[in-house]
Amino acid sequence: MRVLIAHNLYQQSGGEDQSFKAEVAALRGAGHQVSDYQVHNDSIKGMSSLGVAARTVWNRRAANELRELIKRHRPQVVHFNNTFPLISPAAFYAAKAEGVAVIQSLRNYRLMCPNALFFRDGKVCEDCMGKFIPWPGVMHACYRGSRSASATVAGMITVHRALRTWKRKVDLFIALTEFARQKFIQGGLPAERIVVKPNFVHPDPGPGSGDGGYAVFLGRLTVEKGVRAMLQAWRTLGERLALKIIGDGPLSEEVAEAARTIPGVEYLGRKPPAEAYDIVGGATLLVLPSEWYETFGRVAVEAFAKGTPVIAADLGAMAELIDPGRTGLLFQPGNAEDLVRQVRSLLGDAGALLRMRHEVRREFEAKYTAGRNVQLMLEIYEQAIELSRQRVSLESPAAV
Repeated sequence: MRVLIAHNLYQQSGGEDQSFKAEVAALRGAGHQVSDYQVHNDSIKGMSSLGVAARTVWNRRAANELRELIKRHRPQVVHFNNTFPLISPAAFYAAKAEGVAVIQSLRNYRLMCPNALFFRDGKVCEDCMGKFIPWPGVMHACYRGSRSASATVAGMITVHRALRTWKRKVDLFIALTEFARQKFIQGGLPAERIVVKPNFVHPDPGPGSGDGGYAVFLGRLTVEKGVRAMLQAWRTLGERLALKIIGDGPLSEEVAEAARTIPGVEYLGRKPPAEAYDIVGGATLLVLPSEWYETFGRVAVEAFAKGTPVIAADLGAMAELIDPGRTGLLFQPGNAEDLVRQVRSLLGDAGALLRMRHEVRREFEAKYTAGRNVQLMLEIYEQAIELSRQRVSLESPAAV
């Protein structure tokens, strides 16, 4: 199959960037013709605020570049990952002007929420859900703590809702979990055009030993990731089970200070993927304490690949990924005392811990390998191509 995959890379690489690269590599590895279109947010540094705002709503240059790529490579499908802010929804019009099927992966909640997280002031927030103009996000300066920046995002959402861009120019959406799918349906996307396909890990890092005698956290150090509740739990747990923290972010200094004052806590900073995988594979368990609606929780699947059970917050996609007692345990989001109870419960049952190590690896092999996901992607691409053929355009192609 001939596929073009487009993605707007973040300044600080995270799960979305990794998933994009994994999909490109897996499809190419399976023998498919994959071209890619990438822009990087580092280029924003040289732009004015007005220039960034204009491109966020409609980036004519990106649309033209994408259209030229389509003419050159003649893909059957254009698969978009992140388009915010520099690719912009104008790219959908470019693809449709060339008669190509369009797919959008829904890796965050940007189509409904200006900060893309459904999280504000330390808790889940759905104030913008169902509002044609997401004005609460502007009022509360939800994007980067700035009302003007939040207004730009809200403007992009509002303009393309008015144009019905996502309903008219996207053939199929990919949600990462059923939980996320239901949120997008609640937010107004057509249920019959949202399919579920999980993230995956490629290449397979292989199982680890699990004999390191420590827990591990891997991810962005932000409030919504539940870092503070985890640190509070380790004030109790630290003398029994060490905690290695991998990652960086706004709470880096806070985590570094905790590592100096809480016994057993070690802050490792950002690590290369191979080294991070080795640390996860040696861990007794991985902690996933997020307090926002994770659309997936890629780190959980990375732990599964290494044979490491996961103790996660009982919220959103995480509750969907973890089968309590088989692949890990769940605790009440933000509740440090409950996290302590769950960790102690797992540490107190060596037989259960060993069984979980086998079960999480089996879960990975059944659901989250590249081979399985390439098969799912091809089925979705075929479905999108058929839908594109069937759908009658409601407007003439935009000039882009």
